Amino acid sequence: MSKILYFIFPTVVSAILIIPVRMLAFKFGLYARENNRTVHHGNIPRIGGVAIFLAFMGCSLFLLKDDLANFKGLLIGAAIIFVFGFLDDAFDLKPILKVVGQFLAATAVIFIGKVALTTINLPFGIVLDFDILSYIVTYLWIIGITNAVNLIDGLDGLAGGFSIIVLLTICLLGNQVDQTTMIPLCLILAGSTMGFLFYNFHPAKIFMGDCGSQLLGCMIASISLSGFKGTTFITLFIPILLLFIPISDTFLAIIRRKLKGQKISSPDKGHLHHMLMNNMRLGQVGAVLVIYFVTALFGFTAYLYVINQSVALCVLVIIMVLFDMFIEYTGMISPKYRPILNLLDKFRAQFNSETVYSEEEEQAEEELAEVHQEEAKAENAKTETE
Repeated sequence: MSKILYFIFPTVVSAILIIPVRMLAFKFGLYARENNRTVHHGNIPRIGGVAIFLAFMGCSLFLLKDDLANFKGLLIGAAIIFVFGFLDDAFDLKPILKVVGQFLAATAVIFIGKVALTTINLPFGIVLDFDILSYIVTYLWIIGITNAVNLIDGLDGLAGGFSIIVLLTICLLGNQVDQTTMIPLCLILAGSTMGFLFYNFHPAKIFMGDCGSQLLGCMIASISLSGFKGTTFITLFIPILLLFIPISDTFLAIIRRKLKGQKISSPDKGHLHHMLMNNMRLGQVGAVLVIYFVTALFGFTAYLYVINQSVALCVLVIIMVLFDMFIEYTGMISPKYRPILNLLDKFRAQFNSETVYSEEEEQAEEELAEVHQEEAKAENAKTETE
């Protein structure tokens, strides 16, 4: 079967399923309500993840029926995380129950799907053997990314479009390093998300909810590990690059809330998409498109790393400096955090003082020249009189 069908078929299925899912959401009152943190207006159904999950599972079972053994652990993990996410959308589960669901899903992925970071390859040939710690690292990775993707689901089309870009990039990287096992599953999940995105891009007619965002986060985290664990390239570094936006946004949120004396779980409007939308005045669509672009840029850097490590690391340094300047400018961490901008201010002040000094010198020289000219004229006039 052509690879493109692995994407197109679930896209169509997901798009069709959205219609009955919206109807059921309105019937049972499963929609997002406005509050002081939301940016939408009106009652929007919030269980779009149901369509993503059904399309993903159904198409996987149908299209991958001859190779299901390779994906059994991931599909079981997907079912577990979806169920807990749906229950949260319907009944607002306590945070501890959400973590239990994420832990159970990660357990299925690790022990049934045999996904564990026993070895991590780092730049410059450094290899870390985790042994028993590999399971702890893998749990933290899957649960952390699940929550990180859930956290960026704050604007129309953001989490869905972001996930599609990451999944398609994983496909390109897998093909480049000859790790093609996970490509069909990536394309099916990307297609299932694309069908939903048709209805979710601004102005959204439906949200994916926790059942969708946690499903995507859990699967992306699992696939990114499973797809690259057998390569000689960086094992964890490439997934970190691909998922830099949600990882950094989560990390910055933790620091920001700690500095303010708030709980880590306290909601706020200091996330990256809020800064782009409000502080940079880009609006919803502009903010989402910028994050799409930055995600693709990090994906390109990861792809470039496979081809030329030195060039990729140079590009990454430039991107990171620009990203830090954005953080400082918008005050995402704290208005007092401005190391690079303060340094630039010092250079600017120094340059301005030198420029002012040069202008004063030039003005003094012009005045002195005028004095000499006046003296010369007076001398000439005196000579002519004599």
